[in-house]
Amino acid sequence: MKILTLLNEKGGVGKTTLATHIATGLAIRGYRVVLVDADPQGHATVALGVNRLPGLYNLLVREESFRENLHFVQPSTYEVPGQPAKGQLYVVPGNNETRAIPLMTSDGLIVLKRFAELHDHVDVVIFDTSPTPSLLHASIYMATHSIVYPTECEFLSLDGLKMSLLHKDSIQPTREQWGLPHLEVMGIVPMKYRASTVLHSHNLQNLQRYYGDKVWEPLALGTIWGEASQRRRPVFHLAPDSRASEEIWNVVNRVEKGLA
Repeated sequence: MKILTLLNEKGGVGKTTLATHIATGLAIRGYRVVLVDADPQGHATVALGVNRLPGLYNLLVREESFRENLHFVQPSTYEVPGQPAKGQLYVVPGNNETRAIPLMTSDGLIVLKRFAELHDHVDVVIFDTSPTPSLLHASIYMATHSIVYPTECEFLSLDGLKMSLLHKDSIQPTREQWGLPHLEVMGIVPMKYRASTVLHSHNLQNLQRYYGDKVWEPLALGTIWGEASQRRRPVFHLAPDSRASEEIWNVVNRVEKGLA
């Protein structure tokens, strides 16, 4: 089982969009996937048609079972038309109780311990996180194998990326103390990209110059993303032949390769 986290300490950069599309894409490909909504807004939860509930809080604080807090997502809501999903997707929902988790537990390994219970039953766990750093983030860092960082090619998003990477580095000594492997940066994904603007082109070049092949192909800004969000469907379900669908499948391909 691999644990992948979507992270950027700047809100609105596309973490939830990327998390839900990676989760549904891997489920389509045949993986057993659990998407964990660790953001008090609960947007990953509602994006997949699940009601906001304190699923993560129940697991980490109330010590409830996974059986009570894993919500199955019907494949018909995300699979590509005419191509039945080969895997399964479950959501651990979130709501505003998520923000209280750091106040209710002092165990920095609680996420690692609880999700180890899924080791023989799940292929991939994906965490969608809030932009505000907390002790919950630190606990997720301890459980994570790889991180994907979505970012816009604009100053505040890039600053959020920089701070996120610094916090990743700061957790490495603690991971080493517990015998955990190096926390990998799987990729950096430029979101809402506008190739026609000098600003985005310039900042993408700087990203590529600084982070090299860790920077993946950008996802272009387009109305289809808003339409898909409105209908609570991934773009490859709503518009399988669109440019956006092709681009997000490229991301899923890169994640699948990184998980191997």
